[in-house]
Amino acid sequence: MKTSLAIRLAGVAVGAVATLSLTACGSSSGDSGKPSVVASTDVWGNIAATIAGPDAEVESIITDPSADPHSHETSAVESAKLRDADLVVYNGGGYDEFAEKAVAGRDKRTVDAFESRPNKDDENEHVFYDINTVAAVADRIATSLGELAPDSAAAFTERATTFKTQLAGITAIAGKLAAEHPKTPVLQTEPLAHYLLLAAGVEDRTPHEFQEAVEQETDPAPAAVAATRELLTGKQVRALVYNVQTQDKMTKELRSVAQSSGLPIVEVTETMPIGVDYIQWQTKNAEALAAALR
Repeated sequence: MKTSLAIRLAGVAVGAVATLSLTACGSSSGDSGKPSVVASTDVWGNIAATIAGPDAEVESIITDPSADPHSHETSAVESAKLRDADLVVYNGGGYDEFAEKAVAGRDKRTVDAFESRPNKDDENEHVFYDINTVAAVADRIATSLGELAPDSAAAFTERATTFKTQLAGITAIAGKLAAEHPKTPVLQTEPLAHYLLLAAGVEDRTPHEFQEAVEQETDPAPAAVAATRELLTGKQVRALVYNVQTQDKMTKELRSVAQSSGLPIVEVTETMPIGVDYIQWQTKNAEALAAALR
């Protein structure tokens, strides 16, 4: 995520499932006899907790829906947790550098989601929107936890299998959209939902110059801004995919133009709204895109 405004996402009340899935943990397995897992964000923490079940303890460093993993600096306590955990799960690809730095050069079990992606040619770091990568991460977490707690290895594998079955439901929504509305053009305020759009067969028409400027946190050239606005005013796209966690004057203006043009807006986020798990979150994202493009 780029520089975030302090916008807390509204969500439903925290449910029992979410509460149980992200249990607090000690700094090592010595406290309870169970493996300790520390994840960089609650996205990967929720996935790890789903695989861990009651047989390992999981904690996430970033749980605030408005926090920016790009700019996070660990406290002494957080550094200790990352250092002492039996397993560290993080995004990689430069997205959560604080976690990458914490485990660099250390002989410990880690799961780097970016390095786990099946398609190494795609360099978009928002791999938590890539269902294939998430499935690969689930398997790696199960394998790592099975090595740490051999008596529970079968349980970890079983939970990973169940989780991947649930992921298939998200893939089905995107696949149906790709079959029924192939190459539907959309515009993104930034390439956050890149992998969702790929799975849905959607064509991202966002001008490269505009997207590059957003990624580099610089002001796009006037020509790039004009070309981007024209896509909306000329209804050359069917929807605006809008990251509500990264808003500035320009993105708010694009949203206003889209609304004035009668185009649907698909709101996306890069940390989980409060009270939902990963499957619920990504299912909602896929359904919102499908509804906007029908």
